[in-house]
Amino acid sequence: MLKRKYLAIRAEEIPARQKVSSYPEPFRSRMHGRSKRQLGNAFGLQNFGVNMTELLPGGESSLMHRHTKQDEFVYILSGNPTLRTDEGEVVLAPGMCAGFSAGGVAHHLLNNTDDLVVYLEIGDRMAGDEGLSPRPSEADMVQESCQTYGVRVINAGEKFSRFREKS
Repeated sequence: MLKRKYLAIRAEEIPARQKVSSYPEPFRSRMHGRSKRQLGNAFGLQNFGVNMTELLPGGESSLMHRHTKQDEFVYILSGNPTLRTDEGEVVLAPGMCAGFSAGGVAHHLLNNTDDLVVYLEIGDRMAGDEGLSPRPSEADMVQESCQTYGVRVINAGEKFSRFREKS
């Protein structure tokens, strides 16, 4: 159970998560341009998570993925990230949002600009959620390095599960 640390606080005062990523290498190093402030954890939220995420120029939010059980929502606070999906790309702007239902479109955000991107990401904490990679090359590499890093491969070339950081 998460313990509430604050009644109210400015989001930028919540420390950034120390762990850059739970992905195994060579994927972990792709996340070095990303930092997350786990806002929901600071208030002991149990059913959904809220992160304020920053992407440096050249950074990416995650590997392209879709969830089996988790809905996900992003709201852009600043910058112009590119939303890349398995259906195409769109450049987002402050005030824009995007949502991804469980089992829906695969997605990730890229910062292809020279400016910092800041956005909120919100997702439920449904038990048993699995990430699916639509890119066989990434899924195959994940499979090769998974067991060492505690990542459970469900179906080689399609599905992988990764640890959820709760703190």
